[in-house]
Amino acid sequence: MIAGAVATALFIVLRLVNRYGDPIPWSKQNSAVFTLLSFLNLTKYPPSLLFLLMTLGPALLLLAWFERRPAASPADAESSSPTWAGQLKNFFVTFGRVPLFFYILQWFTAHLISVLVHWAAGKPVRWMFGSQIGMTPPPPGVGFNLAVVYLCWLGGVLLLYHSANGLPQ
Repeated sequence: MIAGAVATALFIVLRLVNRYGDPIPWSKQNSAVFTLLSFLNLTKYPPSLLFLLMTLGPALLLLAWFERRPAASPADAESSSPTWAGQLKNFFVTFGRVPLFFYILQWFTAHLISVLVHWAAGKPVRWMFGSQIGMTPPPPGVGFNLAVVYLCWLGGVLLLYHSANGLPQ
């Protein structure tokens, strides 16, 4: 918890100083929201010091918080009021136990969902099965708006989560 708090505090102090830790300085914008977004806009590739502090600090704090929470036991699932923190912890533990499984399977799942949604909407799908070498741009009229993409993403995450829940521990 101390390491997470120090990393997060160091991120805030260094970013406020605006001289060290990231090659792109933040600036005051027209609104508070855009100023906050400028403050959080950091160099991800290669990761800057401030990017690492901003991501690892809160991650360590969440890890410490989750470690102090009991997991949702099978008895909680049968009771009328399972703890939301325990269920959330179990959700992340499930993904953490099988990272390579998800890394590999998510590519196939995403492609399958894309093919099914394009097919259901009457859009062309044949172009999704061609070689990537010398590929021409996708045909006009393919793709979906962001709301559909997010729904497909959420469906894929839930599908993978439920498939991993059946794996032996």
